[in-house]
Amino acid sequence: MGDDISKQLDDLDRALDALEADGAVDAIVLTGRGKFFSFGFDVPELLTYDREKLERYLRDFTTLYTRLILFPKPLVAAINGHAVAGGCMLATTCDRRVMVSGKAKIALNEVTFGASVFAGSVEMLAAITGRRNAERILLTGAMYRAEEALELGLVDEVAPPDGLLAAAGRHALELAAGDPAAFRSIKSLLREPVAAEMRRLEGASIEEFIEVWLSPETQAQLREIKIRS
Repeated sequence: MGDDISKQLDDLDRALDALEADGAVDAIVLTGRGKFFSFGFDVPELLTYDREKLERYLRDFTTLYTRLILFPKPLVAAINGHAVAGGCMLATTCDRRVMVSGKAKIALNEVTFGASVFAGSVEMLAAITGRRNAERILLTGAMYRAEEALELGLVDEVAPPDGLLAAAGRHALELAAGDPAAFRSIKSLLREPVAAEMRRLEGASIEEFIEVWLSPETQAQLREIKIRS
């Protein structure tokens, strides 16, 4: 990721502004490139941040995923590759998730490298998988292939690589088939209670995340992280 990963959040936020305002856009498919849907945070970049800059970035990130969970148009994740940590959080904001079969894995694996998560990410995960499965996913930090993720309710469909975007498109069309105003209203009724709980707990969870992240033990583990395909 380039200099200042905060710019990437700003770019995505502006893209959402344009897509929300465009009357010709009925639904959105969110996907990645190559072997990754999203590997999450740029850890080497974040390791250079002081506490103030880190907190500002985390607040921007959690604000973005809260916006995504409430996005008024249908939002479908086409998980084309690994979706790990913050990348998995982004996937959970979507109305549907289609994941590619094969070697790709999805995980909220923070516990395995000494980091915590955010209150919002817990609420989003529990909303789609149920509280018990959310505990299993978060407390073990296990990496799941698509078929395993489907059993947990973490994804809605598994598709072959050459059929991923078509499958995600079918979900998008299905969600967009109803009246747009009714869809917005019902989605808000479903998601706003979750978002309200996220907002209520998020500030304290960010502070706790930072305390864990900046601990010597976690800093040492973070410096050992290597991205493998």
